[in-house]
Amino acid sequence: MFTGLVEEIGRLRARDSSRGGARLVISAGELLQGSAVGDSIAVNGVCLTVTELSAGSFSAVVMPETLRKSNLGALSPGEGLNLERALPLGGRLGGHLVSGHIDGTGTLIRRYPEGNAVIMHFRMPAELERYLIPKGSIAVDGVSLTVAALTPEGFSVSLIPHSAAKTTLGTLKIGSTVNLEVDLIGKYVERLLGPHLERSRESGQTLTAAFLEENGFI
Repeated sequence: MFTGLVEEIGRLRARDSSRGGARLVISAGELLQGSAVGDSIAVNGVCLTVTELSAGSFSAVVMPETLRKSNLGALSPGEGLNLERALPLGGRLGGHLVSGHIDGTGTLIRRYPEGNAVIMHFRMPAELERYLIPKGSIAVDGVSLTVAALTPEGFSVSLIPHSAAKTTLGTLKIGSTVNLEVDLIGKYVERLLGPHLERSRESGQTLTAAFLEENGFI
């Protein structure tokens, strides 16, 4: 589990592709202190397992499903990567609950300054839009952000100067592909309520507070 608070910007040192998957070698600094083989590190929001450690870098294996769902397959050596170690039990949850399991990718379509902030508009897959609410949370390339507004294309966020300077989001260009992870809690709520909503539609019964209480949700 992660928080979406990036600890460090690493760099892709090398990528070896084989059998449809890949092995990434990523340079890092302070983040490697105390890290060990088998630890989880979020790379652009993707939870990866450390398979090798060396001076100034670590390696991780990426399976085909991850390459299909994320932007890791399109990375080139030298590109910056948002890195975050797994949240320790008892640690501060400064962002929001982030699993490191990417739901899909989005595209930066507009960006412009607003006072001391930068407004960024992203296009996202239509099937993910239902999980977003204004002022809710979303992880973009592993960065915990607040949804500023819902838009016809997807959503917008407001990036503070610290986030722009300490993550790769500050250097994103129009057309850049980003990893998206929607709110974890929203997905579980949908899964739990799904069967009840389906029965409600079939019976013509609407979802009310009394119905939720009767079925143990309140």
